[in-house]
Amino acid sequence: MIAHPGCIALRTTATLRMSAAIAGLCCALLGGLSSCNPFAPEIDTSASGGGSTLADQSTIEGVFQNFQYAYTFRDTTMYGRLLAQDFVFTYRDYDKVVDLSWGRDEDMRITSRLFDNAQSLNLVWNNIVGFGGDSLRADVTRSFNLTVTFNPSDIVRVDGRVSLHLQRNAAAEPWKITLWKDESNY
Repeated sequence: MIAHPGCIALRTTATLRMSAAIAGLCCALLGGLSSCNPFAPEIDTSASGGGSTLADQSTIEGVFQNFQYAYTFRDTTMYGRLLAQDFVFTYRDYDKVVDLSWGRDEDMRITSRLFDNAQSLNLVWNNIVGFGGDSLRADVTRSFNLTVTFNPSDIVRVDGRVSLHLQRNAAAEPWKITLWKDESNY
């Protein structure tokens, strides 16, 4: 049986009208969400926080909690908020017996690659073994355990120590890491 051309045109028109109606309904429903992307919601920075997992970075412990959060969730945005613009990472190359360092941009690239390539990261901060400073500058030395799982057969465990220099311009502002000196022996 051959369909009549008029029936085909009628079905096509009805399908187009139905599609337009559905699209219109979706637009109307999403109209209230036009300033909000449900797949990339803004971070709640209000005082109530609504149970946010992010810590108060105006405390030194908050810096360490946010550092741990950034590693656990492989969140480069949160990690970047921890670093000052003039941030420097320094470590000892024991093979060459020399200290090497790089700045913030290079550290963000390296950390992003780590976050992208690891299946999971588990960072545990241990005791603070050294502390000095005031309300605007602080030097904190702390031990840590880091487990990096690239895949089930490639797991790297690092037990080490870091010395962080933190700074802020006013007591109410968040702390930023200006220097991360890795004191691990690996």
